[in-house]
Amino acid sequence: MERVYLDHAATSPIHPEVVQAMLASFTNNYGNPSSIHYAGREARKSLDEARATVAQSIKADEREIVFTSGGTEGDNIALIGAALANKERGTHIITTAIEHPAVLETCKYLETQGFTVTYLPVDGDGVISLADFDAALTDETVLVSVMYGNNEIGSVQPIREIGARLADHQALFHTDAVQAFGMFDMDVTHLGVDLLTVTAHKINGPRGIGFLYVKNGVNLVYPFHGGEQERKRRAGTENLPGICGLAEAVRIAQESRKQKRSDFTEYKQVFVDTFEEAGIVFEVNGKLEKSLPQVMNVRFPGVSVEQLLMNLDMEGIAVSSGSACTAGTVDPSHVLVALFGEDHDGVRESIRISFGLGNTYEEMEQVAAEIVKVVERLRK
Repeated sequence: MERVYLDHAATSPIHPEVVQAMLASFTNNYGNPSSIHYAGREARKSLDEARATVAQSIKADEREIVFTSGGTEGDNIALIGAALANKERGTHIITTAIEHPAVLETCKYLETQGFTVTYLPVDGDGVISLADFDAALTDETVLVSVMYGNNEIGSVQPIREIGARLADHQALFHTDAVQAFGMFDMDVTHLGVDLLTVTAHKINGPRGIGFLYVKNGVNLVYPFHGGEQERKRRAGTENLPGICGLAEAVRIAQESRKQKRSDFTEYKQVFVDTFEEAGIVFEVNGKLEKSLPQVMNVRFPGVSVEQLLMNLDMEGIAVSSGSACTAGTVDPSHVLVALFGEDHDGVRESIRISFGLGNTYEEMEQVAAEIVKVVERLRK
C-alpha cells in the first residue's frame, strides 16, 4: 500500500496555502517591522494583520498576543514568567501528571527555585477530578497549568470549570492548547484563562512559530532582553514569514474546523468497527466521544508496541507510541503510566493514531485492515 501518515499530533504537513502566504512574505515583506520607511511600514501592516487574525481566533484583544517560537517557549514563558512575577504572593503551583514535557520539565525547574508543585492524577479516561483540584487549591497557589487536550490519548480537561473556580482566586490560569487549538471554538473569556499556548506546526503551519495569549493586566517576568518588539515582551526582530504562515494556518483551521471534527470522528469509528469485525482484542485508551477528534490511542494486549510500530512502518504506515519528544527512548510514556500504573502491560502495548491534512476515509479502511493483519501475525 502507499504510505499513510497518521502522526499529525507529532507534527503536521504544511498546507499549500500557508506555503504561498510565507512565500509572499519572503518576497514582498523583507523590511523590518520596526523600521519607519515604506518597507518597514509594509512589514508592520502584515504583522498587525496577522496579530488580528490570531487574536480573533480565541476572541482576544490584539494587544494580548505575543508571538513566540512555538509551544515549548510559550509554556516556559507562561509558567516561569507567572511564577517569578508572583512569588511574593505564594509558591504553590498546580498542574497534572499528563502534561506535555514542556510544562512538566518547567515545573521541575521551578521546584529547584523554591516552588512546590502538585501533580494531579487522572482517572482511567485521562481526566482530572475537580474534587482533587479543589482539595489541592490553597491560598498559596499562584499558578495553575492544565492542558486543554492531551497529545497522547486525546483526553479533554474541564478547562471552563477550572476557570470558574479560579475567578475569585489569586492564581493565574494557563492552558496548553497546542493540540486542542483548531478543533474547538475557543473564547478565552468564557474559558476563564489568563494564559494560553498555541503552536503553528500542529495546524498545518510552519515549525518554529506560535503565540502566547497573555490577558491584559497579567504581569509576567519575561526572559528576553533587547529591543522593544512585542510590546517589550519578546525582544528580537519578528519572524514575519513564520507569523504570516501562522496566521494563514489559523484562518484555514477556523474555516475547516467543523468538517475536520466530522471527518476525524468517522475515521475513529472505522478503526473501531474494523477491529470489532475482525474479532481482535483491543482497548481504546480514554473515551472516544470525549476526546480530541484527531487523536486515538489504542491498546492491543499481548502485542509489543515496538514490534507493532516497526511492522507498520515497513508497510508504510506512520503512527507512534506517544509523544514525539520522547521518541527513541525505552522509557514508557508518562501519560500511559499515569493512566495504567508503571508496571501495567498497557504502557507497552498502546499506539497513537492521529489524523490530519491529506488523510481520507479510504486510507483509514486500508490502515485499519493492515493493523488487524499485523496484530494477528504478531500474536501468533
